[in-house]
Amino acid sequence: MRILYGVVGEGMGHATRSRVVLELLLKAGHDVRVVVSGRAHDFLRTSFAGRAGIAIEAIHGLHLDYEGNALDLSESVRKNLEAAPQGLLKNIAVYQRVAEDGFRPEVVVSDFESWAYLYGLNHRLPVVSIDNMQVINRAAHEPEVVGEGGLDPWLAKMAVKVKLPGAYHYLVTSFFFPPVCKKRTTLIPPILRPEILAAKREPGAHVLVYQTAAANTELIPTLNKLPYQFRLYGMRRQGQEKNVTLCDFSPTGFVDDLRTARAVIAGGGYSLMGEAVHLHVPMLSVPIEGQFEQELNARYLTHLGYGNWTRTLTVEAVEAFLAATDQHAQALMRYTPRDNQMLAECVNELLDSVAAKAPRPTRLQSANLGAYAGDALDDEPSLT
Repeated sequence: MRILYGVVGEGMGHATRSRVVLELLLKAGHDVRVVVSGRAHDFLRTSFAGRAGIAIEAIHGLHLDYEGNALDLSESVRKNLEAAPQGLLKNIAVYQRVAEDGFRPEVVVSDFESWAYLYGLNHRLPVVSIDNMQVINRAAHEPEVVGEGGLDPWLAKMAVKVKLPGAYHYLVTSFFFPPVCKKRTTLIPPILRPEILAAKREPGAHVLVYQTAAANTELIPTLNKLPYQFRLYGMRRQGQEKNVTLCDFSPTGFVDDLRTARAVIAGGGYSLMGEAVHLHVPMLSVPIEGQFEQELNARYLTHLGYGNWTRTLTVEAVEAFLAATDQHAQALMRYTPRDNQMLAECVNELLDSVAAKAPRPTRLQSANLGAYAGDALDDEPSLT
């Protein structure tokens, strides 16, 4: 089939996950055109350089700025408004190339990316959603996990709900599996890159720290006060500051430090959390302030006993977490690591269904870790 694949460029987790799905599609003989923004474009272009059956197009996407461990909303809005006119022209040019060069997609796959979704909407093509964000809207969460609720969960749910409405089907990758409350929704395990699947867990003494906000000036001084060895990624420099080793990013080096770590300290991003859970590495999560999706991930991590979470990284929070790593490791033994076979079977079933021009499947026949079981009316319109 001819597949248009959209990848959101904010955060590298979408890109690394999409690389796995794209490999599956190419192995099955599909012809794929990828539209992607930000750093994810360079990553995927390099990953598939010289490969037949795939083309990578750069589009304009939104960019977020951070101050410390919080989203800098005003700066993010300002920069995105400044870039909007030029970005719009860029996206129109890509749209014309895809629409006019004879590629003629038969189906759209979107990893939380709007450009490809809107292309599918305009051309009345089935859109298959593959991401982790839809769990916010399409699953039922217990109050004991999400807390007291309030405005943030509601806003996050609305933002996710309007992102890709009316899709042909939603494949939701997750390390937690709450009840699915909407039709055409299937939960699958974390989508894992080959390096993680090949990694063998061998716990050591160091603590891996991953920090995406290089401007967080309080991080290293906090770690310096603790009697542990830390290997810190994400600060974009190398060196040694007392008990903290600053590491340049290396895919092989990072995975090796992850599999041999006593524990991990990182944000609330889903991809690394899913990798840590798969490898049975306890994790302390510090979600970015104002991002409910990250907080939800962190709350489930704690609820399942796989780690803990804190709003602010303090000496006391790290001490309490590391004192409990044996208990977290024991809880992680209940989690069954899985490869990407379930993903492959679900994707193949959906593409076969699209090729047969079948109605949108309420449930998939392929093995999964959660699907809609109710009989409520479907309140979402179809794209086709």
